[in-house]
Amino acid sequence: MQRQLAASLLTAFALALAACSAAPAPKDTRAPTVPAGVTATAGSAHTVHVMWSAATDDRAVTGYAVYRDGRKVKDLPATTLMTDVVGLAPATRHRFAVRARDAAGNVSPPSAGVTATTLPAAEDRTPPTAPTALRVTADGSRAATLRWSPARDDTRVTAYDVYQADTRVHTVPGTATTARLAGLRPGTAYAFTVRARDAAENSSPDSAPADLTTAPSPGAPPNTAPRDLTATAAKGEITLTWSPPETGAPVTRHELHLDGRFATTIIWGTAPPPGRATYTFPVQDPPGTRYVVTLRAQLPDGTWGDFSAPRTVVVR
Repeated sequence: MQRQLAASLLTAFALALAACSAAPAPKDTRAPTVPAGVTATAGSAHTVHVMWSAATDDRAVTGYAVYRDGRKVKDLPATTLMTDVVGLAPATRHRFAVRARDAAGNVSPPSAGVTATTLPAAEDRTPPTAPTALRVTADGSRAATLRWSPARDDTRVTAYDVYQADTRVHTVPGTATTARLAGLRPGTAYAFTVRARDAAENSSPDSAPADLTTAPSPGAPPNTAPRDLTATAAKGEITLTWSPPETGAPVTRHELHLDGRFATTIIWGTAPPPGRATYTFPVQDPPGTRYVVTLRAQLPDGTWGDFSAPRTVVVR
């Protein structure tokens, strides 16, 4: 009898334990914080560029909704903190706000509303000149400030777009010649370019690139990226030149990546060339095709180092 009683008690205890472990997680009812720092800038007669700072949540923000005049016009993932609202009428004033959401469907209150007026319609087919004298300075290990000399246009420059690896990451009004970028990664090589834009949405060519390697996190090793990469297109080929990283030993292998994907390994069978390295590879894509090129070196311990600052090159 005692043995049966003990077994019954153990069974009851196990069932109670299982019931406790199977209890559902507490329901998420807390909404994210309100997105701050919302700005709206007219980029043309038909577009307004909206930006904001990231919201926070007790679990995770999963997306943002952008509102124009009280109506939702964009649903965006949590990684996106800027967007263009397009298809607007010229010389029209609009009010914009942003709300954050989480995985449980909780939505923050709307941000403070900001207004922007689209530019008057313009018949203009001439793009601005490229901005010049672009330079970048680090602001700690996660931010940077860009400065440039203004572009020229036959009407006027209405916006400057900042690009990183051929992707637009920031926009400022045409009266500005500086931009501050946040959310960078420590110990990472970046290359930035700037394009000018006018009211008719004509964009200038890219400025010359400005490189920046952010400071590493405390205790992290120094950056091991190849330096001063250039990419030059000729008919049917692209030529790269760069300075290998200083590793304390000859660097005999580099990986070439195109548009973020591995393309080939560059190997010197004997001693690598002194000073700057050069590599030419064929391309069969039609003229006008754009590539984003990066390199990384194999280190003496056999691991692969950091990626170089990217370069954009156009097939000729």
